[in-house]
Amino acid sequence: MRMRKLPWAEEYIAQADVIIKDQTKNKGKWKQMFGCTSLHVEIGCGKGDYLLHMSEKDLESGWIGIEKDSNVMAIAARKYDQQEQHGCNIAFLLGDALALKEWFAQGEIDVLHLNFSDPWPKKRAHKKRLSHASFIEIYREVISETGEIQMKTDNASLFEFSLLQFQEGGWYLHDISVDFRRNVHDEDAISEYEQRFMNLGQPIYRAVWKKTPYINTDKKKR
Repeated sequence: MRMRKLPWAEEYIAQADVIIKDQTKNKGKWKQMFGCTSLHVEIGCGKGDYLLHMSEKDLESGWIGIEKDSNVMAIAARKYDQQEQHGCNIAFLLGDALALKEWFAQGEIDVLHLNFSDPWPKKRAHKKRLSHASFIEIYREVISETGEIQMKTDNASLFEFSLLQFQEGGWYLHDISVDFRRNVHDEDAISEYEQRFMNLGQPIYRAVWKKTPYINTDKKKR
């Protein structure tokens, strides 16, 4: 369900410094802009809870949130502006993930986050899923050779679909959980949206993919 149009959203977006208006100017220079060595990008950042919390947890990395709904983007930017201290390691881009190659240079992203993406449940709409093969091809170009994709969802059908799509796309599964929050993960922020599912006892599905095969370095040599 789409959010009701906010009368103040357009004006707020126009004046919010945290929202990058010239979206192509930093292509290949995002890490230089942030003064960081690791770049995280969240596609479909919604109201910004996860990104804002993670940017506080990891001040050494740069964090970019992408959102195509102007209403929720305005809310995310306002949340940022209302913080007592503004981090200099965060930015927002208003637009569609199909433009990733226009905004980021080859191999520029180190970690791509897909958090609770729209499941597009009807089969004819599966091509709109952010884990569809068409998007996965784009991710391969903008993610570094040692980078990774982290996905979380409450939707079992989307999770199963994604596992197959990434496998068929030549990605390697490095971590998987069908109930991620059964254990405490202080390293990973819990957004207000995720907390709702946790309160209902809904399992959170999570997977991590990389371009290279998983190697168990903890395995003892015989």
